[in-house]
Amino acid sequence: IAEYSSKVSLTLQGGEKIDIFQSLGDFNTCVSQDMAYDISDLIKNEGKEASELVGSDWLAACIMKGKNYGLPTMKPVALTPMFVYRQDIADELKLDMSKIDSPEDITEILKKVKEAHPEMTPLAPVMQGQIGLHMCFPETDYLTDDYYKPVGVLRGGSLDVVDLYSSDDFKKMSNLARTWYNEGLVMKDAATTTSTSQECLASGNYFGFIASYSYPEKDTAASLEAQCGGHKLGAKMIGSAYLSTSDISALTWMIASTSDVPGAAMKFLNLTYTDEDIINLIIYGIEGRDYVKNSDGTVKYPDGQDAATVPYTAQLSCGTLGNFFKMYPMEGTNPESLKWELEQNKTAKTSPAMGFTFDASKLKTQYTAVQNVISQYLPGLLCGSVDPNTEIEKFVNALNDAGYQAILQEKQNQLNVWKSQK
Repeated sequence: IAEYSSKVSLTLQGGEKIDIFQSLGDFNTCVSQDMAYDISDLIKNEGKEASELVGSDWLAACIMKGKNYGLPTMKPVALTPMFVYRQDIADELKLDMSKIDSPEDITEILKKVKEAHPEMTPLAPVMQGQIGLHMCFPETDYLTDDYYKPVGVLRGGSLDVVDLYSSDDFKKMSNLARTWYNEGLVMKDAATTTSTSQECLASGNYFGFIASYSYPEKDTAASLEAQCGGHKLGAKMIGSAYLSTSDISALTWMIASTSDVPGAAMKFLNLTYTDEDIINLIIYGIEGRDYVKNSDGTVKYPDGQDAATVPYTAQLSCGTLGNFFKMYPMEGTNPESLKWELEQNKTAKTSPAMGFTFDASKLKTQYTAVQNVISQYLPGLLCGSVDPNTEIEKFVNALNDAGYQAILQEKQNQLNVWKSQK
């Protein structure tokens, strides 16, 4: 998954045909690099049903310069950072997981696991270059930027664009990662590995990982068990949900600007929002072979099978495609949780810049240079493999040399215009 966005970009640049693709946290770049087709007219016709289901407020998050470039996934969007862990290990060691409310609280838990199971690595990476700490910055609006490599953010409800990497919170997170690294509590190769959190837990050599989810704790744990080797899992929230434009546009389906059949592509996308058979076929595969239905409407893998052995499953992608609310719930999840998820969408704290989309087209050179610097420094800092006491200063200096301040200023300028028009 860490390579998805770059592969889509390179494929389109190489002239190969892709009709639809997922923005996957990079909506802004996809538009500014002319990768996406203007679907303003298509959603009124071929995508009419889907656009009506999504609603005008969410569609507004996918508009830039008056044009609509995406159809956001219809799902619970209020993401909350959680620590997902092996329940059997927690029970064995009598760990009180209810007392964990922040990333810092996890440290003592990881130490106890390491002491009791020296053969295990307590914390797994969630994906390449990430151990989940980037998801734990409170009340942060990434201003429709790359969620994994943000350039200029809003913090704490303010409309002042700031540098995240010079903040005390960033230093605190980097120092926490360094502590975990030095004490052997996190995978040593987290900054470079291509292993996912699910693969690590399935191996039996890891205790838990940090990631963000929009489901209740029990449902989150239950939905991940099949991908994590069948281990019984628990989940504990370690932060609060915070909604911004990016939370809606981050998971957006886009039609490639090079598509020969944009109308047909939109017709297909429309089906993933409206047709129960289509979306469950794509997510779960063929009933009876890849999954079976229970009497309560939930589904599970056939007896003796799991996510690794069935011929087909894309269950891990259940929150990225079309209309989540038409998907069969996995066994172990509570159908009543959908009400909780919808309530979270309505009640989560919301950024004052909700609806603002940054246009980076004037700053392509600076963006390329800055993103290269972030790719060089950020994984090591947030995975603990470099010393923040020396590397943060180098990081910030390299950012500024690459044109970082010009991007921050342009974001502020556009935000000021957006605010005055609003």
